[in-house]
Amino acid sequence: MPETEHRGHVGTESPESALPARRLSELAEQAARCTSECCGASSTVFEGGMERPAAVTHPDLAGLVSVQFRSGDGPIPAALERGEPVDSADLLRDERWPEYRAVALDSGVRSSVTIPFRRSGLTVTLSLYSFRPGALEDAPHGPARALGDLAATGLVRDRSYRAALAEVDQLGAALRSRPVVDQACGMVMHVLGCDADAAFGVLRRISQGTNRKLTEVAGAVVDKRGRGLERELASLSN
Repeated sequence: MPETEHRGHVGTESPESALPARRLSELAEQAARCTSECCGASSTVFEGGMERPAAVTHPDLAGLVSVQFRSGDGPIPAALERGEPVDSADLLRDERWPEYRAVALDSGVRSSVTIPFRRSGLTVTLSLYSFRPGALEDAPHGPARALGDLAATGLVRDRSYRAALAEVDQLGAALRSRPVVDQACGMVMHVLGCDADAAFGVLRRISQGTNRKLTEVAGAVVDKRGRGLERELASLSN
């Protein structure tokens, strides 16, 4: 099961998950390469109770991840619950997780360890697999831990960056819509003889009452130059 020849994801990759999926792939591949006796690896990220696509270094390992997602039983769920590494030195003798064991042994995997990494409401898991029993006892204290820490920190940073970009987009949209809202407020002030705050309140109530965006309502007022709106505006100003 050469870990550098194959890579894949469990589930469908979306634009939102593209960057996390790449980080997971890099984590799994690098951890597998630097861990002695490791035949492959998988990694997942969980945030807000939602599971995201999992990266695997070999297609055969996708079944090991999928069976745990499906059954809710296995080293990944156990590591998520405990917040500490969960290992099985010999799956041939281990009586836990029967569905996971069956898939693992069918793939030739005799031992595994899953290491969780928690950061700011996000949890990354790194699972390492071996064809030999008892071969991964030191893995939670080796280079794989440093790689997992780095990946989890990077995912949190990516999330913050995406949130900042979304906020910038929202601010940009607000700035672009401000002129038309100001024009509409001026027209409402003229029709009703009210001040700016009252005019804005009227536009907002129209927006809420018609389930339209404020900018759409303001645009409609500007397009009509306020004509034909006197009665409607008057009723909404009370």
